[in-house]
Amino acid sequence: MKRALTVRDTATRASLRRTFEDLGYEVIPFKKTQEQVLAHVPKDVRLTVTASPAKGQDATIDLTVALAGHGYAVAPHLSAQQVRDRGHLADIVARCREAGISDVFVVGGDPAETPTEFQDAHALLVALHELDHGFTEIGIGGHPEGHPAVSEDVLFQALKDKAALATHIKTQIVFDPAVILRWARELARRGIELPVHVGVPGAVHRQKLLRVSGGLGIGESAKFLKKQQTLLWRFFVPGGYSPDKIIKGLAPHIGKPDNHLEGFHVFTFNDLAPTEAWRQKMLTDLA
Repeated sequence: MKRALTVRDTATRASLRRTFEDLGYEVIPFKKTQEQVLAHVPKDVRLTVTASPAKGQDATIDLTVALAGHGYAVAPHLSAQQVRDRGHLADIVARCREAGISDVFVVGGDPAETPTEFQDAHALLVALHELDHGFTEIGIGGHPEGHPAVSEDVLFQALKDKAALATHIKTQIVFDPAVILRWARELARRGIELPVHVGVPGAVHRQKLLRVSGGLGIGESAKFLKKQQTLLWRFFVPGGYSPDKIIKGLAPHIGKPDNHLEGFHVFTFNDLAPTEAWRQKMLTDLA
């Protein structure tokens, strides 16, 4: 049994409860994903569907449209490496509009065997805005740990360029709350004003994380595992991983004027039953 998330400060407890009520889940477009979502995820939980290099962009849109038809608020990932050209993008936008989808998340994506018209996420964002896209929310990715081959200034400038075409930022998974907070404060200092949703893994079983780290070709969600195997084990509790330490470390800073942290986004790796059980337990603990 996982320990309760103990928070004594009343304001922080209230902020945390709102955060858990508003968590979003990322799911991977596998064969049984729709069935698993319907079985385990309440309709008031926001969903995103990752762009899987193994499945292709259209599989992401197919699942997004299907879940929207069941009453979920759901956003597809659009990958610059999977949207073939402007015609393909226009078809995607039309399908989303017809399904009533108002939220999208734009990523660069993993390099594909067949080159696309779009070099990176910024190019895809520009093309998206040249269409009558109708999206009210457009998310972009944030990388709090930076990149070993790219300077901090270059990374922040690239993010600033994309931020002008977006409405919020979702981060990659980072295990150190201090790193995330420092990065969020630097965003604010540099005039990047978008709200930030911090990426955390859900209550994922140890075996699932090991399988994922072996490489299922699922793209953005798995990258952190290849780099952080050693650190990962510190966060295991008996039976699985718990993101409580990251959330508790950042909760007191949500809504503070020196950053734009707004909440959390859960990478479920399709372990939906234990992740939703964890969320419900947190809501009970914080009641």
